[in-house]
Amino acid sequence: MKNTKMISLLVPIISVILAFLIGCIIMAALSANPAVALQALWKGAFGSVRNIGTTLSRSTPLIFTGLCACFAYKCGVFNLGGEGQFIMGSVVCTVIATQCGFTGLPAIIICLIAGAVAGGLWAMIPGVLKVYRGQNEMIISIMMNYIATLFMGVLFTNWLRDGSVPQTIAVPDGTRLTRLFGLRATSAFIIAIAVGLIVYYFLFNTSKGFQLRAVGFNMTAAKFNGFAVEKYFLFSFLISGMIAGLGGSAEILGTQFFLINGYAAGYGFDGVSMALIGQLHPIATMLVAIFFAALRVGSTTMQAATGVPTSVSDIIQALVIVFTVAGLALVKLPEFKAFTDRVFAKKKEVA
Repeated sequence: MKNTKMISLLVPIISVILAFLIGCIIMAALSANPAVALQALWKGAFGSVRNIGTTLSRSTPLIFTGLCACFAYKCGVFNLGGEGQFIMGSVVCTVIATQCGFTGLPAIIICLIAGAVAGGLWAMIPGVLKVYRGQNEMIISIMMNYIATLFMGVLFTNWLRDGSVPQTIAVPDGTRLTRLFGLRATSAFIIAIAVGLIVYYFLFNTSKGFQLRAVGFNMTAAKFNGFAVEKYFLFSFLISGMIAGLGGSAEILGTQFFLINGYAAGYGFDGVSMALIGQLHPIATMLVAIFFAALRVGSTTMQAATGVPTSVSDIIQALVIVFTVAGLALVKLPEFKAFTDRVFAKKKEVA
């Protein structure tokens, strides 16, 4: 068991190394110096205070949607609607911020809470249908993403359209989150980190968190031990949706300021990838989100310095996901477990 766990922890690290090796081969095939390209990639993400702020800003929505998936998956439910819940949090936040008539800290708090509630209620729809009607939560939550996107489109093309521009009215200056030390990153990043720490504490340091993880580990055994499995399912949907909704409202108040076509596209499935690579651990998920954000921010500088297209960075990200998922699936195979047990047993005999 310990051997398998240790190998599982090494899988993401090995996946990153393999992905970068293949990325370097592609760079060399494009007549670029891989060392120079990687140096430019690092410089673009962390080479200056401004670049660090941009990386942290880009990682913030990924942290929220990653934690959303992480919390739900820990209970054994598959919430693939993080993007829709993120959007609904943004929608409600935008409506309140532009229509409430007041600004300042009270407006910010109300917008953040309302966004979290909107995301939680949106997530409860597939949750209720799963618990009480036996429906597949993956399909329903994915379909809810499209509904949320179309509903957002109604706002920026009709109800809250800003004149002739296909976007909503911008959030007032007095309702925007403060920047961190003058960086592009805002207090939304601090909120994301705080949420991640709270999720970690709840899951691994409270009795309710233990019971939730027990339900996710073995639902049948949890039922026989008297756990209210259905309630935990609904609770996990609610909280995961609230995390995503809070992320959406924080993104609007901190970075985006208005809704527009293409807003939040892909955030939900990116979050699922972060959670899987982080092996459903909140702290690891946050680190993976920052890593992916760094790749995306640094790729622009890499292209400008070496001519390597930003798509190479996308390839590296995709390879990390593929290798990690494939590696974790391999580790769980009985044949692989038996093989590793024999290898470690022989090492002990030799020692």
